[in-house]
Amino acid sequence: MNYYSKKQTKETDSILLNYVISSIEQTKRERERERDGGASEGTMHLPPSGVLTRSPDPHGRIHQAPLAMQLRILHVHHLPLMHPPNHAATSAISTSYLQSTQALGLPIRFHQLPSVDPPVVFDGPEEFHSLYTQLHLPHIKAAISASSSRVSALVLDLFSTAAIDVAKELNIPSYIYFSSTLTFLTMMLHLPKLPPHTELDFWETKQNLCIPGIAPVPALSMPKPLMSSKLSSFRWFVHHARRYTETEGIIVNSNSDIEPKALAALADSKPEIFPVGPIISFGESASTEHGCLTWLDKQPAKSVVFLCFGSRGAFEPPLVDEMAAALERSGCRFLWVLRAPGQGIKFPTDANLEELLPEGYLERTKERGLVWPSRVPQTEILANPAVGGFMTHCGWNSILESLWFGVPMIPWPLYAEQRLNAFEMVSEMGVAVDMKVDRKKDNFVDGDDLEQAVRCLMEEGSEVGRRVRANAERINALCRKAVERGGSSYLNLQHVAETREYVKLKQ
Repeated sequence: MNYYSKKQTKETDSILLNYVISSIEQTKRERERERDGGASEGTMHLPPSGVLTRSPDPHGRIHQAPLAMQLRILHVHHLPLMHPPNHAATSAISTSYLQSTQALGLPIRFHQLPSVDPPVVFDGPEEFHSLYTQLHLPHIKAAISASSSRVSALVLDLFSTAAIDVAKELNIPSYIYFSSTLTFLTMMLHLPKLPPHTELDFWETKQNLCIPGIAPVPALSMPKPLMSSKLSSFRWFVHHARRYTETEGIIVNSNSDIEPKALAALADSKPEIFPVGPIISFGESASTEHGCLTWLDKQPAKSVVFLCFGSRGAFEPPLVDEMAAALERSGCRFLWVLRAPGQGIKFPTDANLEELLPEGYLERTKERGLVWPSRVPQTEILANPAVGGFMTHCGWNSILESLWFGVPMIPWPLYAEQRLNAFEMVSEMGVAVDMKVDRKKDNFVDGDDLEQAVRCLMEEGSEVGRRVRANAERINALCRKAVERGGSSYLNLQHVAETREYVKLKQ
């Protein structure tokens, strides 16, 4: 059965891939200034990195923050961005993405790839992305060949490995940009090493997945696409992992201080691994302060637990009632971003709070709680001194933002690899308080468990809360050090540039 209806597939049209073509030459003056230490502190001045392909999700939403920060950190000087024509349903999202990239202040030019008909028969988003990339290969090759600037490298996201063939044809080195964790990458690269015809079903087994170098992963902490070897998604992840070995390197949005065990496990892997994170987008400051920030400014330091569940985080009314009662019983201050489930679409909509919340709830909790019905500036909220905890869906971008500001977490994973991320935050990094999430009941959380987790993190005198807060503050310092001049991520980005130059000389 198709993962999406034919109507939904057609609505995505050609928005699903973005291509970046860049000049790779840095002027002699820039190289000399870099060598002499003329770059500003904390800024990574490196040559641009060729062509970057980026796959939005199947409903046309573009994950703009990682791409924008890649360009900023790589200090790209001359970069045309190519993307297919937009369908009317996604034009506003696409416009927002383009504007945010232009706001970086870099000389970026935007172009469009020719439209192609998307796949009609496919099993899941992994297969859709993979097939859709293949359909664009002639246009990628033509765009690179016609570029007025010489292209020295092709950088691909995790589902765009079909474009490795274009790189080979044009004698250009290729790299993977992996926007998730080193632990997930370790797991992916382990999959092709499993004996042929291995059958796995983590829904049924209680056994942990043992991968050399990292902690055994509980069955129900496995990423959703990898829960069974019979899934099409599982086979596609194995396929892409095999193709990663054909590239010159994998650039990862993590660093050696955040995930030392996973990086050590990858020490002898091919290709070479380049952790360059955390890559975080802080956005542009609004002309007027957001209402959530105004409210936070009036709260005591580290007193507020912030609940926000990403671009797809919405809950049905019965679970909203559990959450509302638990927060009220906890007695803790809270800022709760509450979105309503979308009608016929995967993404939530702005909520009618009077309809969604129990009667009288807003009035009863107004002295210590704020419920917000629409999207919020998450990084600005996490940066506010009043925020002392973050209940999150455990998307990797959200986790990195929380760590950047030293905010401990309560994981509520919902989809993709978020279960694995949650396991790592609790068991490996120690920056999160565990909360029971029933995966077999559509990620249901009992109100008593939610209340206990909030109290454990936020109440004074909680030993667990004190410990995870200390760990979050420790990793906060490590994250910031990694991207400063001379830090591990700074040096790894330089290493990417040097590796690319070496590959170019070999050719």
